[in-house]
Amino acid sequence: MLTSYPVTFDMDFVERRSRLTTFFRWILAIPHLLFACAYSLAFYVVYIIAWFALMFTARWPAGLYEFAGGFLRYITRLGAYLYLGVDRYPPFTGAEDDSYPVRVHIAPAQDRYSRVKVFFRLFYAIVAIVIRYALGIVLAFVLVLSWFAIVITGRQPASLQDALSFALSYTTRADALIFLITETYPPLSDSDVPSAQAAI
Repeated sequence: MLTSYPVTFDMDFVERRSRLTTFFRWILAIPHLLFACAYSLAFYVVYIIAWFALMFTARWPAGLYEFAGGFLRYITRLGAYLYLGVDRYPPFTGAEDDSYPVRVHIAPAQDRYSRVKVFFRLFYAIVAIVIRYALGIVLAFVLVLSWFAIVITGRQPASLQDALSFALSYTTRADALIFLITETYPPLSDSDVPSAQAAI
């Protein structure tokens, strides 16, 4: 049993949903998809700089860590919106916002990181990447079922929401591992992830 985990995910469940915004969800998300492309380019630059910083100093530069954490929050909220986990339009920011129905809390950077784990990150994270890929298939399947359920009934079945929450939760923590935010392997079960004591 893990005693702590540096990245936590939480998504509120609202049963009644908007048929209209669900029907046109991916069209409504076009501004965010364009913004996400630009945000991703900036993140990749930060990722490369952070990789070298971690290799030479074994530490995250504070400003870059905050930027990476913000990017993780942003793509998580956008993913939850696209996959019909929430109806509320996500903000164009990665800042922490506990009023939004999807919350990602990230603990402060560690004092030191393993250079070996940083250097071999893609190999080290291979199992998490495979699980993440498999859960991506689950997300696509649940998205289709949720779309029909909401458009027809105006409600999101709790079972589909639970599946979305599970897949998005693991995906978020796997991304944190891939993005060098954490070097701790992500657990599958949310029950193994207590709340982070502090967050950026």
